[in-house]
Amino acid sequence: MPDPFSLSVIVPVWMEAAGVTDTLRALQPIRARGHEVVVVDAGSTDRTVELARPLCDRVIVSEKGRALQMNAGAAAAKGDLLLFLHADTRLPANTLEQLASFVHSNRPWGRFDVRLSGERPLFRVIAWFMNQRSRLTGICTGDQTMFVRRDAFEALGGFKPIPLMEDVEFSRRLCLVSRPFCIKEPVVTDSRRWQTHGAWRTIFLMWQLRWRYWRGESPESLAQIYRSDVRNASK
Repeated sequence: MPDPFSLSVIVPVWMEAAGVTDTLRALQPIRARGHEVVVVDAGSTDRTVELARPLCDRVIVSEKGRALQMNAGAAAAKGDLLLFLHADTRLPANTLEQLASFVHSNRPWGRFDVRLSGERPLFRVIAWFMNQRSRLTGICTGDQTMFVRRDAFEALGGFKPIPLMEDVEFSRRLCLVSRPFCIKEPVVTDSRRWQTHGAWRTIFLMWQLRWRYWRGESPESLAQIYRSDVRNASK
């Protein structure tokens, strides 16, 4: 039986030559069932586009910025269901079956639970809090792999073109329509950010940025704080 929806998986990338092949190979079973994968590159100067092209349905080029890239991918996509996947995240094997349950619901959008790669018990605790916070607030982050019906995406104007918090901002607007459809089967996102910059440092930074955003600080100033912190942590 064909799936009761047409899915477009939109993958924003920039300088992802090291991992884009594995990311897209994991999506081949979805393509084999007639769905599409759209890669949106932001001007990579490594081999990202060359490696991606044989493993997706199309590669398009966009201005740099995840919100801009995801909007460009949605505009080029053909599916009636849009799924936004980070390049360092893997979908569960039964993604299409889980999305079929969503399609038969009356919700316009949803997200997955998330699990961090790696074996540290702290990563399990971090993921648990991320998922519980999302269930309580209805807000999700890009790590949780948001999916949304095309008509709802277009009615709300897609992602706001801001340099940070575009996922949180869009979640807030979607929550005015409905709570998210939450899939317990987790996506697995790479824990390299937590390992490279330190788990506790990253937790503090993310909560600080989110708190300041709720207090009304601009995404532009928060993006400067984020970039400065990441640079300092990498020294």
